[in-house]
Amino acid sequence: MLRFIAHPLAVALTILSLSPVAATADEAGSFGQIKIGAGKALFEAECRRCHATDASDPSYGPPLEGVFGRRAGTFAGYPYSEALKTAGFVWTAGALKAWMADNDGFVPGTKMRHVGIEDATVQDFILEYLKSISG
Repeated sequence: MLRFIAHPLAVALTILSLSPVAATADEAGSFGQIKIGAGKALFEAECRRCHATDASDPSYGPPLEGVFGRRAGTFAGYPYSEALKTAGFVWTAGALKAWMADNDGFVPGTKMRHVGIEDATVQDFILEYLKSISG
């Protein structure tokens, strides 16, 4: 009967070679959670006064839960402007960034009024949060 006996050095090198991958995955997961947490805080500061994230929580603007991949101007029951109802695009990261930076410039004639969020890092954090609640 042939038995396999692993050399201790081979075992140690295998463990060491896998450790950075595991640490990187953990760090990436932690960083992702930090970005989502920061995005939530920024959403609360910049967007929450008009937008809820949960459709059962009424707000002035349409709820943003599930916004990624949704066709603009289509959340059932919300009275969108004609400009947004007929805009004909889907909410992607690029569309949301353009909207945050200058919604009037992105969709002229929209009824939403706000101060633009031009800082790309702030936009990215808010997008990470919105992705996390979009399923």
